[in-house]
Amino acid sequence: MGTVHARSMDSFPMSGRDLGVHPDDVDVMEAGQETKQEILENKDVVVQHVNISGLGRTKEDYLGFEISDVFTARNLVEVMRKSHEARQKLLHLGIFKDVEVVIDISEGADALPNGLDVTFDVTELKRLTGSYNTMVGNNEGSMVLGIKLPNMCGRGERLTFQFSYGTKETSYGFSFFKPQPGYYQRNFTLNLYKVTGQFPWSSLRETDRGVSTELNFPLWRTDHTLKWEGVWRELGCLARSASFAVREESGHTLKSALSHTMAVDTRNSSILPRRGALLRISQELAGYTGGDASFLKEDFEVQLNKPFLWGSVLSASLWGGMLFPIGGQTTSIADRFYLGGPTSVRGFGMYSIGPQSEGDFLGGGAYWAGGLHLYTPLPFRSTRGGLADLFRTHFFLNAGNLCNLNYGEGPRAHLQKLAECIRWSYGAGIILRLGNIARLELNYCIPMGVQSGDRICDGVQFGAGIRFL
Repeated sequence: MGTVHARSMDSFPMSGRDLGVHPDDVDVMEAGQETKQEILENKDVVVQHVNISGLGRTKEDYLGFEISDVFTARNLVEVMRKSHEARQKLLHLGIFKDVEVVIDISEGADALPNGLDVTFDVTELKRLTGSYNTMVGNNEGSMVLGIKLPNMCGRGERLTFQFSYGTKETSYGFSFFKPQPGYYQRNFTLNLYKVTGQFPWSSLRETDRGVSTELNFPLWRTDHTLKWEGVWRELGCLARSASFAVREESGHTLKSALSHTMAVDTRNSSILPRRGALLRISQELAGYTGGDASFLKEDFEVQLNKPFLWGSVLSASLWGGMLFPIGGQTTSIADRFYLGGPTSVRGFGMYSIGPQSEGDFLGGGAYWAGGLHLYTPLPFRSTRGGLADLFRTHFFLNAGNLCNLNYGEGPRAHLQKLAECIRWSYGAGIILRLGNIARLELNYCIPMGVQSGDRICDGVQFGAGIRFL
């Protein structure tokens, strides 16, 4: 986490040149140190200068917001704490490899008796960096190669080229990222990309070539994303046995869409949370800015997590969405909802619930899915910590439905149709958490409510991904 160094002042009851106390440790000093802490907290100081050394291409005015709170500190303990917080903000910008903090007494003609100087010693990232890693998606994996130009113009700009080769998807693209000075969470992104994906559950192959722009910003306790996307889509058959319904969808289309996403996330982890809640609501409007596709798409996700008995966690989640065609047009197979598989309604094949033709699943215009989960530590653990903390046992009950609606029938008829032919499943298994990146599940599933045409996985089912029901 780095070190905050402080030079002692004669009026402070300290010895030596370095104050070897981390800001996070100040609140938890033992009883024998209470006197020293009280004296430090009551002793008034003034932060006269805040310096940043080691800057090369970074502009000083871009960092003003991150370090401004240091000037408001009124005692040494507060100076240390605010300096540590400023260090974390500087690292969060993604333009520095390392940041160290040194607190020293002020020197010079204008130095006050209780004046302090704070210096941030930074190490900038190289102008060109590369990366190689693997990525886990929803039941798929990929190898990712990237080239990045961080802090291009000195104010946090970033240009990235990324190539990904996966089990079901291959893609490459350029991305330009620009944050607002002083408000890193407010940023603008421009993307140019090409993505080729295979969808065996639909015997479909899709190639997208497009451009998108994103504006991200926080508003009160919520995070918002505004996005425009223009994409040229090429749909084709993955196999000669593809159904006629899929062949009808083949060809070239243009899609231009505006979308908005609002999220409130208080979870302590996005992969395997122990507490907190998530609310995510998305809207997508296609056709208003041109293109062949014309629809309104609504989607939401809710998740609640509560600590339970003996270190276990009780979790409940609900997904849902509807797709409204505009102008009497039919929706594309690439825009519909899909349901089923180890990351949603377990015990069923990947995206193999709902409308299908000759064994190819076509997706639906409306869906809902709910889950109730109990995560518990592994039994017979001798001590806490170590490898065992990455594993959890898992008991679940999932349910959901996906169908097409006649939008002229009204809300009551829609709810009635979504309540018919509900698929559900229950079971138990083991979960492995891969850091805060992804998780693996090995479950024994018992599917129920199976309908004609559904593909099931009765027994052991493996799942890997970042978003689970």
